[in-house]
Amino acid sequence: MVLKVCKYGEKVLRDKATPVAVVTDAQRELADDMIETMHHAKGVGLAAQQVGRTERICVIDIPEGCDDAEDELFNAPIPMPLKMWNPEIVAQDGSVCDKEGCLSFPGVGGSIVRAAQVTVQYLDEQNRPQMITARGYLARAMQHEIDHLNGVLYIDHMSAVERLTYATKLKKLSKANGGVR
Repeated sequence: MVLKVCKYGEKVLRDKATPVAVVTDAQRELADDMIETMHHAKGVGLAAQQVGRTERICVIDIPEGCDDAEDELFNAPIPMPLKMWNPEIVAQDGSVCDKEGCLSFPGVGGSIVRAAQVTVQYLDEQNRPQMITARGYLARAMQHEIDHLNGVLYIDHMSAVERLTYATKLKKLSKANGGVR
């Protein structure tokens, strides 16, 4: 089922997610609905807050060809779509600045500095602990979605100059969606 994507200004986007004690059938269904919603909106990642929920769940689906050949080969063993419960970044390395967007910020995109490589631990849908290391676009998406789960928005990482560039658009978006920044 396609869910409503929350936009900037809605309070839930600033809420910190609640850890999931056990992945249940209802949690799996939510993750499947989030994947359907993400695909419908032509996104590559979605966190629970973006669909009005506060469970610590995010989903990611990076299409082939989004990364350079080396990063794509490095990330190849990681199955897509990726469903993660209680994800936490346990290690990061390097840094890279690249363009980033967000389904909760239509028409806004900026250059964001993120780690070039991250290691994330999480629960899979069978309640098994997992740990993966990713580079490139997948690493960026994982950091973006985990930020959402912590109530941090990608605009919080923008430079002051870039944020000023979008100030009018952000103000209108916030006002249209409840006014919480």
